Amino acid sequence: MARLSDMIERFIKELIEETDGVIEIQRNELANYFNCVPSQINYVIDTRFTTERGYYVESRRGGGGHIRIKRISLSRPAGYLMHAINSIGEKLTQQAAEAFINNFIDYDIINTREADIMKAALSDKILNNVSIEQRDSLRAKMLKNMLLSLLVK
Repeated sequence: MARLSDMIERFIKELIEETDGVIEIQRNELANYFNCVPSQINYVIDTRFTTERGYYVESRRGGGGHIRIKRISLSRPAGYLMHAINSIGEKLTQQAAEAFINNFIDYDIINTREADIMKAALSDKILNNVSIEQRDSLRAKMLKNMLLSLLVK
């Protein structure tokens, strides 16, 4: 049996597909539909509809909590790469880096061989000689540089 979080995620993704990539939902209405608390909806959105996974989320509190979820347009790989570069920030965990890379595979921006090389270069195993405080910062810089190199292909 699928977990409630999985069912909510699947439902939202189907709505996004039906509406060409953008939906607006009320947090309370969705919670009522799934017979759960609104915080469950927040959890699903916060963990499964992130920038790393290719989504942009706007949220407004009050009045039931309006949420707008937009799938990042991939019609131009360069635009998506620039969005990813801008959203990486100053620090990046190995898990977040792999989420970005997996999205690049899903959208045919890179192939699996390139992804494997990127994941290997960004792994904690390789960066183990770097202090823990600097590891995520170095990883963010490295991934940004790799993505910039893809833009000049």
